[in-house]
Amino acid sequence: MTFTLQIGDQAPNFKLKGTDGEIHALKDYNKAKLLVVFFTCNHCPFVLNSNELTQATVEEFSDQGVSFVAINSNSANTNDADSFENMVKKMEDKQYPWPYLHDESQEVAKAYGALRTPHFYVFDEDRKLIYTGRAVDNPKDPDKVKEKNLEQALLEKLSGKPISVPLTNPIGCNVKWDGEDASWMPPEACDLV
Repeated sequence: MTFTLQIGDQAPNFKLKGTDGEIHALKDYNKAKLLVVFFTCNHCPFVLNSNELTQATVEEFSDQGVSFVAINSNSANTNDADSFENMVKKMEDKQYPWPYLHDESQEVAKAYGALRTPHFYVFDEDRKLIYTGRAVDNPKDPDKVKEKNLEQALLEKLSGKPISVPLTNPIGCNVKWDGEDASWMPPEACDLV
């Protein structure tokens, strides 16, 4: 059994509190042509160094019917930077153009099979998975980025083309699972390709 959602799988439902104080659910994004769900956090250098690239992608595609939802599933017991209070502070400071949701129970991360931060999932209008993996090939050093896999997948889908690379390995820190060592990953979790 694989840990991560497979291409063609249905988007698992979620109902999570956002830093805006609202409860967000999968159905709230029904009008989006495409939905990008990505697992992220407050402290991982791969996230921190690539947030501007992610923001540029959001700004490029949000007026084309693409919605983006960020989820932090990291245990605050492993790293206090990932507490809900610190998520709120991060959004107040950075004003990122996406809802930022807290998966305190980590059930949503398990349902999606989130491996790392960041880890991106793109769903079509029927909420079937059409791309998963990384946004770029070098999230830790944006100046060295050669491939923008997320952007490519969105462009191809929106232009009616098949997605040429539907699966890449996410690059980043592993999800911090509650009660586990900071570097622990589920035994069935492995590289996607």
